[in-house]
Amino acid sequence: MNTAHLIERIKAEIAELQTADAATAQDRKAVELDQQSVGRLSRMDALQVQAMAQAESRRRSQRIQALKAALKRAAEDELGYCQDCGEPIAEARLDLDPAATRCIDCARGMG
Repeated sequence: MNTAHLIERIKAEIAELQTADAATAQDRKAVELDQQSVGRLSRMDALQVQAMAQAESRRRSQRIQALKAALKRAAEDELGYCQDCGEPIAEARLDLDPAATRCIDCARGMG
């Protein structure tokens, strides 16, 4: 397993998520409720955009935390090992998700 490659992928994904979060900061701001400047339907659309942007930001934040936890496991030489059974996680699984914490058997409840 190429841990250095996984670490680089994790760092790149964190940077990408942080950039995306910064780019949508405006969409998450409070929606003005002044009916003089914005019509009711436009305000409803703005509230919907805000809610979706906030939900996406929460998902990005959760993913960043999982990736940072993976970096911590890498620093402790535990990246790529199942947290349940201690066996190595398949490289194919780590290719799909470098932050994976469980082997496929434990993830399926068969470990």
